[in-house]
Amino acid sequence: MITIKSEREIELMRASGAIVAAVLDMIGEKIRDGMTTLELDTMAEECIRDHGAVPSFLHYRPKGEPDVPPYPATLCVSLNEEVVHGVPSSKKIIREGDIVSVDCGAFKEGYHGDAARTYMIGDVPSEVMKLVAVTRECLERGIAQAVAGNRLHDISAAVEEHARAHGFSVIENMVGHGIGSELHEEPPVPNYGRRKTGVRLREGMALAIEPMIAMGRSRNAVARNGEWVAVTEDGKPSAHFEHTIIVRKDRAEIMTLSPASAG
Repeated sequence: MITIKSEREIELMRASGAIVAAVLDMIGEKIRDGMTTLELDTMAEECIRDHGAVPSFLHYRPKGEPDVPPYPATLCVSLNEEVVHGVPSSKKIIREGDIVSVDCGAFKEGYHGDAARTYMIGDVPSEVMKLVAVTRECLERGIAQAVAGNRLHDISAAVEEHARAHGFSVIENMVGHGIGSELHEEPPVPNYGRRKTGVRLREGMALAIEPMIAMGRSRNAVARNGEWVAVTEDGKPSAHFEHTIIVRKDRAEIMTLSPASAG
């Protein structure tokens, strides 16, 4: 069931979203060549708890999947061909030329915020830089469609059209989602689809929109050796950006925007 958030609930989600934005801003300042992904995770958990929240992802287990072990970390940190759900580790070292997707969630006073950014480490090949830029633009175009009266797949189509226009592939088996008191709520928000289809968007719907775009021809992210992490089918790089938004009448409200970007 899709829930419509009250203004009080939105206020609480705004606070959780601000914490997520603060974490991602901090990571943007700290991330560097030679750092382990576990170091990022440790900093993120400390920042979230310092803000009076708890990590949304830590010990998360998908509903209806009892055989899946609880997620063991605060962040998902995914490098290069890793699309999503990269588990932080002291053995995984960030290197010059990598792109690093960092997905973060925070839970405070009963509500979640969720966002992701892809960071470029040092000198990155021009085609990979283009991938990162286009993925960010896909998010922006998707959010622009998240207004009351539109259809859900207007968001999806905007993401897909922009990615494919630049020669990139959409990861189809990983989607965005509704969000609120639960991290993952109805409806799923795919990154491909036909305009004027899907449920009608209503003011107060809360969505986590998250394009995952690949350089190669991969249409799916595949699990690697039974791990949480999912990678592109052909080993080509993938980028990921995400915001939590509230559907409004004229323009979506972004809940996980950093103050610098908002200003």
